[in-house]
Amino acid sequence: MGIRGELRGWFERGRVLAADHPLLADIGVALLVQSAMTMPFLVPRAPGLPPATWAAYGMSTLTVLPLVWRRRAPVAVLFAVLAANLLYRLTVDGPGQPLPYTGLVVVYTVAALSAARERLVTGLVLLVAVPVGVWLNTRSARELTFSLFVFAAAYVFGRLTDARQRAHRVEAEQAAARERARIAREMHDILSHAVSLMIVQAEAGPVAVRAAPERAEAAFDAISAAGRDAMAQLRHMLGVLRDDGAENDGTGPREPQPGLAALPGLLDRVRGSGLDVAYRAVGDVRPVPEGVGATVFRVVQEALTNTLKHADAQAVQVQVTYRTVELEVAVSDDGRGSHAVPRRGGHGLVGIRERAAAHGGGAVAGPGAGGRGFEVRVRIPLPAAAAEVRA
Repeated sequence: MGIRGELRGWFERGRVLAADHPLLADIGVALLVQSAMTMPFLVPRAPGLPPATWAAYGMSTLTVLPLVWRRRAPVAVLFAVLAANLLYRLTVDGPGQPLPYTGLVVVYTVAALSAARERLVTGLVLLVAVPVGVWLNTRSARELTFSLFVFAAAYVFGRLTDARQRAHRVEAEQAAARERARIAREMHDILSHAVSLMIVQAEAGPVAVRAAPERAEAAFDAISAAGRDAMAQLRHMLGVLRDDGAENDGTGPREPQPGLAALPGLLDRVRGSGLDVAYRAVGDVRPVPEGVGATVFRVVQEALTNTLKHADAQAVQVQVTYRTVELEVAVSDDGRGSHAVPRRGGHGLVGIRERAAAHGGGAVAGPGAGGRGFEVRVRIPLPAAAAEVRA
């Protein structure tokens, strides 16, 4: 197992080096092909076979040299290799090769990197070059069949490589799109909640200044606290996008997302806006996975933001129910009911559903009990607990 791991590590380092330095990788491929083509010059030659001369070896090296530029100009390298091989056949009578190594490498490269027109030109050239090469060599149908087969196999492997690379690029783009959507959703939740709290406090400020100055001071404190909390969460979120390695002040990407433990602070900030917020935990209260806790926090945050912005409510109740295989979160208010849902715009409820779906759960939103107020209810499965029950 240790040897396999070491070999895998060497392979990964080599792959990264080749990706970062393609010219160095092409030189390595050329040296590898040259090593394979050197073998017939080293083994003893039977009587009557062409001698292994230095001139013949130099000409064989000339057929390998164009491979150094195979990625930059695949089709040009193909014609250079064909010309060098033809020159080798016509000028020297040296050892032959068991496989057309240089031709196979170039055909694979064209199939993997070139456009459809260049691949078509390559196919037409090979349909002429392969029979001519066999006629100059052995003139046997067996060699012709074998040559066509190996060149076709090299082409197929090149196309498979291109398809795999395309799939990796699509997967990387989709992953980047998902990450951008996640960051946008997080920033929407953070900013929407903070701005809603600020607006509520700012609107209540002038009334409080005239009627109860001490309440005005509390309103300004609440605005300041909401702004500081939003800035801290934004620094944490945007820190994920930084790649300069700069140090952070403790709010960087290594900090965990707020979870269930942060709910009391969130509810206190909302209470500061004048909304009566009640919280209750039901069932066997226990730790949950970090991702589930972060989702619960964001769901409650977004539901309370909608209440502040649209419901015109006096009281809201947040209940977290711990069940055996799932966690249920319910946020209900005594506001304007279904009229609290904005007709246009707004991504709050959509974001709540997406967060629940990301964990395999679901979300419903609508009138509360008895048709009064508005309620958001989210179910999130707990995978570890479900696995224990099945066991």
